Amino acid sequence: MKIFSKAFLVIAISFSACNISKKDKTTENVQVYTGENIVLNTVEKAVNILGSYVGSFGANKITLLITRALGDTIVGRSIVGGNNRPFAGTFTQTGETIKINAKEPGTDKNDGVFEMSVNLNKPNELLGSWKPINSKATVNEKTFTLDRKEYKYLVDVGVFPQASKRLLKDEDVSNLLISDLLFMRNEIFARHGYCFQKRDLRQQFENLDWYVPNKVDVRSMLTEIEKKNIVIIKKYEQYANDFGDSFGR
Repeated sequence: MKIFSKAFLVIAISFSACNISKKDKTTENVQVYTGENIVLNTVEKAVNILGSYVGSFGANKITLLITRALGDTIVGRSIVGGNNRPFAGTFTQTGETIKINAKEPGTDKNDGVFEMSVNLNKPNELLGSWKPINSKATVNEKTFTLDRKEYKYLVDVGVFPQASKRLLKDEDVSNLLISDLLFMRNEIFARHGYCFQKRDLRQQFENLDWYVPNKVDVRSMLTEIEKKNIVIIKKYEQYANDFGDSFGR
C-alpha cells in the first residue's frame, strides 16, 4: 500500500487530502471498521483513541465507535437501544489524558452530549458521561465506563453455530421449540454485530462476550449459507406457529 507524505488515505470509500508536516508523522496505523471508512492516521495521539468501546449504559449496552480523529476534531457514532447516532466534536491531550467533547446531531429528542476521557496508561478504558440536549428527552443523564472491544465476525460462537457454518437440514430444526428457532435465526444476525431494536432480543445477546453490536443493517453481510438457513428456520417457525407443540414431536 502506498503512503503519501501529505495526505491520510481513506481506503475503499473515499480519498480525502490533508496536509501533515513531517514532524507530525510519528506513527502510521491502519484502523479497520466494518461498514465504516478505513482510515490511515499519522498523528500519534489520534491513533490512541480510535476504536470501538463497549459497556453498560444505564439499562442498555452501548457501543461507541471513534472512527476518525485528525487535528483536534473527532468523529464517530453511538449504538444503543437499537438507535445509531453520529457524533462529532473535539479532543485535547493534557499529559497522559485525552479528553473528548462530542455532540449528537440534536435532530432526535434523545440526542445528547458526550464528555469522555482516555488515560494513555489505560488505553483500553474509556470513561465518560452523557446528558440529553433536549429538556424534554425521555432518557436521563448517564455515566459509563467502557472497554475497548473490536468487532470480529466469528462463526464458531453461540448456541447454534451450525446456522452460520453449514446448510441446515430438516432434521436440524424440525424438533426445535419456536423459541429455539427464533434464537437460532437471530443469533445469525448477532454474529454480524446487528443491534436489535426489540428489548427482549437485545437482552438475550448483550451479556455475551462475543457480541459487539455495531450495525443496524447487516443484510448485505450475510453469507449465502446464512441466507438459505434463515429461509428454512423461518419456514419451521411458521410451522410451529400453525401447529404448536403437535408439530414435529
